[in-house]
Amino acid sequence: MDSDHESYILLLLSDSNLPTGSFVASAGLESYVTHGFFTELTSPSMSPPADKMDYTVNFLRDNLSTYAHSALPFVLDTHIVVEEALREYDEGRADDVVSRLIELDDLYDSMTLNHVARRASKSQGVALLTLFSKGFARPQLSQHFPSSTISEQSRPETPASTLADRLKLLVRREETHGHLPICWGVLTAALGLSTERSQYLHLFLQARSVLSASVRLNTIGPYAAQQLLLHAVRPLVDSEMSRCKHLTTGVRRAQEGIADGIAEDGIINGPAMTWPLGEILAARHDLQHSRIFNS
Repeated sequence: MDSDHESYILLLLSDSNLPTGSFVASAGLESYVTHGFFTELTSPSMSPPADKMDYTVNFLRDNLSTYAHSALPFVLDTHIVVEEALREYDEGRADDVVSRLIELDDLYDSMTLNHVARRASKSQGVALLTLFSKGFARPQLSQHFPSSTISEQSRPETPASTLADRLKLLVRREETHGHLPICWGVLTAALGLSTERSQYLHLFLQARSVLSASVRLNTIGPYAAQQLLLHAVRPLVDSEMSRCKHLTTGVRRAQEGIADGIAEDGIINGPAMTWPLGEILAARHDLQHSRIFNS
């Protein structure tokens, strides 16, 4: 894919109007605020109260860290599986590709530690598959856009559409979960994005979703959110990308008969949760007396 087309796809996927369901998710921020973690715990005489932007960046840093470690390995492996399948598509191997995606989906479901996060991930994941089949299908506008003027790369290929539709049908039948990182990997691979850009955009959208939720919770204002997007989010996303972009689940390599999992220095090169407090607070989301988000 040429860089201009890839940049255009990035612009499409970063549109906040995309119907992906992220608008109703706060990634645990609402529960975090409700449980008093935006309140200064020290005595006012000891130090000046911290600004709410500081609390927001603290949450964003910890949330992005645990999400990058847990989700990016699944985005990477799913992207590679779909990319390789579409490069040399064989209808006879379609069942094998789908079974590999289901195995990744099952592993992510087992590693998502609370029901609230699982619920949000599944609702946003199936929304991405629907977006691909309905939102990115070529419209019937032949009088306005002759076929000769439309880039072939802008049309979802039949194998990609078939694969996405099969996965969505399995989700509807409750034969698989359709978690967000898996469906994001399918979507971006089908659209031809590189793995690294897919991972980077996924992390950026996670950060933007948190800041959007923060504005609606009135912990920061819209101008402050834009300041953080410009000055704070990029260093955080860059940092987590450098740490996590090469992490894998081990599932894909195990399917290919390649030993994997532990590096020579003893570090596990797989998905992990790095913020236990965030998991506990997210799991308590449904216990709030009143709430405006689903997660």
